[in-house]
Amino acid sequence: MPLLKRTGQPTLHYALDDFTDPWRNAPYLILQHGYGRSGKFWYSWVPYLSRFYRVVRPDLRGLGHSEVPTDLETGLNVAAYIDDLVAIIDALGGGAVHYCGESLGGILGMVLAAEHPKKLRTLSLVAAPVLINRDTQETFAFGHPNWQEALRVMGSRAWAEAANSATRFPAGTDPGLLSWYADEMGASSVDVLIRMSRIASGVDATPFLERIRTPTLGLYPSHAPVTIQSQEQTLRRGIAALKIVHVPSRHHTIQNSLPATLARQVLYFAAQNDGVSCEEP
Repeated sequence: MPLLKRTGQPTLHYALDDFTDPWRNAPYLILQHGYGRSGKFWYSWVPYLSRFYRVVRPDLRGLGHSEVPTDLETGLNVAAYIDDLVAIIDALGGGAVHYCGESLGGILGMVLAAEHPKKLRTLSLVAAPVLINRDTQETFAFGHPNWQEALRVMGSRAWAEAANSATRFPAGTDPGLLSWYADEMGASSVDVLIRMSRIASGVDATPFLERIRTPTLGLYPSHAPVTIQSQEQTLRRGIAALKIVHVPSRHHTIQNSLPATLARQVLYFAAQNDGVSCEEP
């Protein structure tokens, strides 16, 4: 349970999963979660990746085991998240890492790749929008005036449970997964989620795309809503070195519903970039 402590900044927690051969000095691969989640949400990816890469699963400040900033208005913002990621990369040794971000974690990855290109070997985006469109924000209001009021009235867990049914998982999903997902998000501070919802509502990665020179993999549902398909076109126009792979789904949370498929795609993409084999006899 590594902790990164810095003067005047929240303490950050990250998990490190490393089953690589010690003499290989394998690169690090950061798995960054999205809105309201934590590094735990990558648990099912670890077996596919950690034999070949040193897997790092940070908790964004305010979530999981990372410290909540004293002042949410000034302490939670995109710039702070990017500074935290750079600090973690530097704490790992400062060399370039592979980065995979889901949803909001992918948006942060786009900003990171544009502003700190030497920090990344590859960038992988899992169901990561360029921005959170108006339709999604209205869905997340669940009949309340806005997303923030829905969180305030419903609380973290009830809101997460409603979001599971609305956009995240298909009918017939394992009830145990749905309950676990809602419980984990439900453990998050509702004040943090409200502040994060304002950040997610306002962030737009579009101005950063043309500055991204990092080899980039996009993993997206094959039957996504039209608004998401249009964002894919924005990504294609903006990122020069982009490869998009579609997986059979129409829901957002492909990270947890198709872990083996997606983890292997990220593994092969990273290994191909490194010029190494990711297969064993």
